[in-house]
Amino acid sequence: MRHARILASGSYAPERVLKNEWFNELLGEDVDTWLRENLTIKERRWMTDEQTTSDLCVEAGNRALEMANLSPDDIDLLIIATDTPDFISPSTASVVQNKMGMTNATSFDTNTACAGFPTALTLANSLIAAEERYKKVMVMGAYGMSRFLNLQDKKTVTLFADGAGAVILEPTEEAGKGFLSSDLRTRGEYHKHMGIYTGAAADPSTEKKVNEKQHCLQFVEKFPKELNPKMWSDMIRTVCERSGEDVSDVKHVFITQININQIWETLDILGLPHDTAPTIMDRYGYTGSAAIPMVFDESYRNNDVSEGDLAVFIGSGGGLHFGACAYRF
Repeated sequence: MRHARILASGSYAPERVLKNEWFNELLGEDVDTWLRENLTIKERRWMTDEQTTSDLCVEAGNRALEMANLSPDDIDLLIIATDTPDFISPSTASVVQNKMGMTNATSFDTNTACAGFPTALTLANSLIAAEERYKKVMVMGAYGMSRFLNLQDKKTVTLFADGAGAVILEPTEEAGKGFLSSDLRTRGEYHKHMGIYTGAAADPSTEKKVNEKQHCLQFVEKFPKELNPKMWSDMIRTVCERSGEDVSDVKHVFITQININQIWETLDILGLPHDTAPTIMDRYGYTGSAAIPMVFDESYRNNDVSEGDLAVFIGSGGGLHFGACAYRF
């Protein structure tokens, strides 16, 4: 059966580097020690005033095209996973399609927050399987959350950052290679716990709300700390079972980069070594829907991924949404 395989990848983080010490001065207290000891974060990248989410996508997409030795008009379909779009409407994908000159590509956005990349991979695989006209598909995860941060809220301003990652997919009929299975879940009872709650139809932005920082990302309620490890480990087991694979054979877990301890707890539950999940949060902070393709691109370019390796892409984000995909390289 026709399904997707990864042909190339690319990623980009803005050149503007903010070290933890910058936030010590901003907030008037030592946040560096806690960030290093609990999250391993030392620095992160933020966009300049002239950049937008679509600009990050263009950089990542061009690097993926370069790896694949393709031109923009080779792409048939562009899917961008983001919850920090350039505009509420039109889609960021249409902006990127135009900026990159993808004249033959149709495009759309998807928003399952930080679970967006595995969700978009699943959508792309389904379209490749269903429609023979899709021969080269670009999937991006993009995050420009620095635009939605309250600079005085230490719970958010020190964690979140900007970046984009991309992969190019093509069809294959080789059994047991490429996309194997997925598992997408929603826990909607948590949709009011974290988010950006103004600027759309339920509560349009006003100058007053912007001035009062109500348009910014908010942690409203704490999530149960066991939720992510429990869901992630169960979903990794599920995609392995659906693929006819054993969890012990997983070589790589490309996972959202929000909490190092929850990543390790997940691997401990599964009996996998901690180095199964590479991390980049120490240098890039939390890049949301871009985190998974960014950490994958680094591993892929470093030749850490070998032919035949079994990998899982997995993340969770506001909503709450969860997404996981199993791939065999």
